[in-house]
Amino acid sequence: MTETSTRSTGRRGTTAAEGGERARSAVDRWFAYYPAIALAALLPVGAVTPLFPVEVGVATFALGTLVVGMAHGAVDHLVPLRAATDISLRRSIAVVSVAYAVLGGAVVAAFFLAPAAAFVGFITLTWLHWGQGDVAALALAGVDHLPTSAERWLSLVVRGGLPMGVPLLAHPGEYRLVAEWIVGLFVVDASAAAAAVDPLFVPETRLAVGAFMVAATALSVGLGYRRVRAGASRRGWIRDAGEIAALWAWFLLAAPVFAIGVYFALWHALRHVGRLVLVDERASAALGGGDLLGALSRFARDAAPLTLGGFLVVGAVGLSVPAGVAAPGDLLAVSLVAIAALTLPHVVVTAWLDRKQGVWRPGSAG
Repeated sequence: MTETSTRSTGRRGTTAAEGGERARSAVDRWFAYYPAIALAALLPVGAVTPLFPVEVGVATFALGTLVVGMAHGAVDHLVPLRAATDISLRRSIAVVSVAYAVLGGAVVAAFFLAPAAAFVGFITLTWLHWGQGDVAALALAGVDHLPTSAERWLSLVVRGGLPMGVPLLAHPGEYRLVAEWIVGLFVVDASAAAAAVDPLFVPETRLAVGAFMVAATALSVGLGYRRVRAGASRRGWIRDAGEIAALWAWFLLAAPVFAIGVYFALWHALRHVGRLVLVDERASAALGGGDLLGALSRFARDAAPLTLGGFLVVGAVGLSVPAGVAAPGDLLAVSLVAIAALTLPHVVVTAWLDRKQGVWRPGSAG
């Protein structure tokens, strides 16, 4: 009787493990690998976008934010519950709600008090977070050419810096326009807004950022290749290097607002959604069984209330800024300030999940 029970439990355990592996493979395929191929395929489109009015980029950003961008962080209140065994639903919601209220409020206050400095802070925070998301995706994919925390941090610097730093090098005019729109929400004098962002766009700053990105990229790819020579998987390294090359090309060629709008929805947000599917047992089981739509439906249901809440934050920021909202550029600027307010607590929740899953302690992930 005991022997039969043990064999049965073993079979169930094996089945559960196999289902989990199928779910991880499906997440990597549908939420990271295929979208990366899609972005590469869009390179010819991106190359002509600098010829389009900036309003095309604004519309693209708005659509991407509406479809998936805002939703990707809207399940944060359930992350502690699902990623830990000792946290209740009430505690999960309470802790995350307080973090969003306090940290998000601090970000909005910073824009009112020092908008240019807050803009730089937002760029830096987004650099960190988007790199954070890509490193987690690489860990999920099982690459083994980033075996140390230092190499993963270098990868973070490169991956996050591509969308934030490369457009500054390649398309400073539109980048500056967005900065002036954001600062201009809080500084009614247009000339004062322009003067506030001047130091970010002088040639010395742009060249320094460009040189840093080239050097960091070469170092990261080179160290990865050295790991391959020492026995790490060539396939994982080729994928990493290929994604980096695609992102370099995308942000060098495409107009910044359009490029960020597509990247936010197609790349960063989707990768995070896939990660959240895996920490939801029911969604992960559905995906492991081949039910992609079922897993997405469950995520969409969970994310719907706070996705709406995110758009209410956009509306609240729009009503509160001194300069008002009168043009598409103002709407983009308001959206970015609201996203900045939501990003800081989202980074904190994601960092907690990173720690729980051992992303920065290679070999310890559960």
